[in-house]
Amino acid sequence: MSTSEQANDAPEEPRTGGVYVYGIAPADVETDEDAVGVCDGSVSIVTRGDIAALVSEISVDRPLGTPEDLRAHAHLLDGTSGVAPVLPLRFGAVMTDGDAVEAELLAAHAEEFAAALKELEGRAQYVVKGRYVEKAILREVIDENAQAGELRDTIRDQPEETTRDARMALGEIVSNAIVAKRDEDTAKVVETLTPLAGSVNVREPTHEEEAAQVAVLVEVARQEELEEAVEALAEEWDGRVDMRLLGPMAAYDFVVTQKPD
Repeated sequence: MSTSEQANDAPEEPRTGGVYVYGIAPADVETDEDAVGVCDGSVSIVTRGDIAALVSEISVDRPLGTPEDLRAHAHLLDGTSGVAPVLPLRFGAVMTDGDAVEAELLAAHAEEFAAALKELEGRAQYVVKGRYVEKAILREVIDENAQAGELRDTIRDQPEETTRDARMALGEIVSNAIVAKRDEDTAKVVETLTPLAGSVNVREPTHEEEAAQVAVLVEVARQEELEEAVEALAEEWDGRVDMRLLGPMAAYDFVVTQKPD
């Protein structure tokens, strides 16, 4: 057997590198020279016509999913969203190389991506979060519910083992009351933000004392108006609900693109 035949029969070396794709942006997007992505990779772009993919090289031998990976993914997309529309891809989108990104992702979905980017032009996502102040919301529930007040008096200064049933009953009343208040307060947040937002998405609560968590798609130029609206709510609910405004960030709640096949 010749040397060339032996070489052709040799097993193919396993692929150890790939290209991680963060999201889709206009082709004229510029990344900071010191922008760092997943695994501390340098961020670059792959373009096709008027659209581009934000990418970095990655070792496929290294599993993804650490908190640092997730933060790097979000940090890059959120930073981009403040200066250009960006379509975030699901975390963990890895392709073989830049040519595959251009042909299998950008070329294959060019019209879809271009239309979505046009819809996002000048807009970014913001998230409004409110959390009840524990003592204040408990006092509010007890003041409004006679049974809760009676149960509170029953268990006051009594050993836990002798008031187990009363404590459980009070806990259930408080829990149900907070759910009802959350629905009411979330509706008020939505009503307040809707005039400013192109789209609104109510998120599921992530904490039992959460008062509201609402994502909105807002023109970046109207951020100051949004801040003023949230501040007005914070003043109205001072001492009752702690309010936070996060953003601008990528439009995860509205246009997240699936990972490429």
